[in-house]
Formats: sequence, C-alpha cells, structure tokens
Amino acid sequence: MLHLRVSGVASQPTIMFLHGIGTSGWMWEDQFRRLTGFHCVAVDLPGHGLSRSVRWHSMERTADLVGDVIRAEVPGRKAHIVGLSLGAYVGLTLLSRNQEVADRAVLSGLNVLPLPNPWMMTVMGYLMAPILKTSAGARMNARALKVPDDHFEGYRKSLQQLSMQGFMAASRDAGAYSMPTGTANIRTPTLLIAGEREHALIQRSMDALAAVLPHAEKRFANSLGHGWNGEAPELFAATVRAWCDGARLPDVLLDHVPQ
Repeated sequence: MLHLRVSGVASQPTIMFLHGIGTSGWMWEDQFRRLTGFHCVAVDLPGHGLSRSVRWHSMERTADLVGDVIRAEVPGRKAHIVGLSLGAYVGLTLLSRNQEVADRAVLSGLNVLPLPNPWMMTVMGYLMAPILKTSAGARMNARALKVPDDHFEGYRKSLQQLSMQGFMAASRDAGAYSMPTGTANIRTPTLLIAGEREHALIQRSMDALAAVLPHAEKRFANSLGHGWNGEAPELFAATVRAWCDGARLPDVLLDHVPQ
C-alpha cells in the first residue's frame, strides 16, 4: 500500500496530489496549508518517501495503484488529481486508465513528445545516482529545481528515503513516455499548465495534448519554472482551488508564452 499524507476533513472534496521524481508527498505541504476546505491527500509514489519498499514496476502499474488508493480511501471514490513532473505523467496515465476516479485534473510539467536523445535519460540517471544522496548532490539538485531554502531539509530527507531502483525505473519510464492510448477518450476537465520558463518540449506537449484532450485548457505561470509549486506556492494553490471549484483562473496566468 502506498504511504499517504492527509489533511482536512474527509467529507470535503478530495484533492489527490502526485509528486515529482526524487521527492515525496512532503513537497505539497505549502498547498496543504493553503487549500482549506479540501480533503488533501498526497501519496508517496513507489520507490519514493515512505513507499520506498514498494517497487516501481511501470507508469501504468503506478497509476493503477493510485486509482486503488482513491477507491479505498476517498469517500465517494472520486478525487481531483493534481500532478507535477513525474506526478503529471502518473496523473495522465491514471486518467487514461481509471478516469472514473477523477473529478477534475491539474497536470504541470508534462512531456509527451519524443526526446531528441532518449538514451541520455538513462545515462543521466546512472551519473546522478551516486551523488544524489550526498549533501553536495542534494544542494545542486535543489538549486536546479529552485527548491526554497526552508524546504531544503524536507527535500534532502526525501532523497535519503529514495530507492535507487525506483529512481532509475521512474526516470526510464518518464524518458520513454508518450501520449497514452485512449487520451482522446478522456472526459475529465483537465488544466495543462507549466512555468513560462519550462523546457520547450513541455511547452509544445501542452499544445499536442490540448489538441487531443476534449476538455482541456492550457496556461503558463508567468516567469516561473518547472517546480513552480515551490517558487510560487500561493499562486499554485489559488490555481488548483479555482480549477477544482470550476471558477475563474488567476488572471496572472498566461494563455501562451510570449515570443
């Protein structure tokens, strides 16, 4: 069973948070504090955090495990899905296989287009693995991801808990990811979003997905990067709240990236 972090009252609408690679449910603490009025649940994905002993088999198996958690732990067996980076890959896969458990979805930092050098993901994984858990490696990675200073200890702890098998397997699956079969049949209202300073492949992926998903909108977070939930936690929470409530999205979000 996947480890859960829970906040709020079970009778309130549930948001299921899915974290990025190498981290765990800790990364949603700021959103938990801000999203009062919701039942917030964050899983530690296989090989990560306190789910370290759960083996990462595949993106599909991971999405099914999350679906099982919603069916078992969420009243009404339905939740809003919020995923960033690896969590967005798991989230889209979940919608393609188990959309009956999803109400609305926010997916950020997702690439469905072929990588120019997919083998590089494997090479980078092997190069990063030996240093990832060292203090220097944690600091270097935290700077690259713009992890706020007051979140560094939580990030470092997540890296210490990380299973290297889980890290390598999840990296492999993310590097080979493509639009799931049945994406065009997803009826879940989905917000595709990324930081304005996000990688160009992710920005183009949003166009590709928006053209296929029948109930999708896309937005960009002005002047922010991949881990914008940590860079701008208040904006991230306001965006999630508005989307889950079916309300107007924050005006500061962009419809497109300025050229």
